[in-house]
Amino acid sequence: MAEITTQQLAELLIGVARSQQALVDAIESSQAGFKSKHLSSTLQSVAKLRSMDYTATLQDLPARILLQCQGRVGPNLTQIIQDLEAMLAEKRPPVAPAAVPPAIARAASQLDAAAPVAPAPAAAPVAGIPFETTK
Repeated sequence: MAEITTQQLAELLIGVARSQQALVDAIESSQAGFKSKHLSSTLQSVAKLRSMDYTATLQDLPARILLQCQGRVGPNLTQIIQDLEAMLAEKRPPVAPAAVPPAIARAASQLDAAAPVAPAPAAAPVAGIPFETTK
């Protein structure tokens, strides 16, 4: 299998972001105001641009590239390559077990046949509170 370079990865991410931008533009042309009312704030939140003390990760990079595609200049290939190289060179400690959500931990442990997972205990009904069903 061929090794992918950071430049090739950056070009791939830009291509994906441009195709996502085409979808955004199509929605914007059919529903005026979509980008300003719905997409911009959500995308900035996903890209974690408002967090001043936050270090960008590989998970944030696609959203950041899509935001660049929405500008007049477009994404900067050189800057994305530099960001990728810095992120890939950075050594991060493994995720602590307490930080892993329970559903993911159960799914991961089910892959290991030697460690079966006990089902989560069922919630007991609260006495004195009638439950109503709606139709």
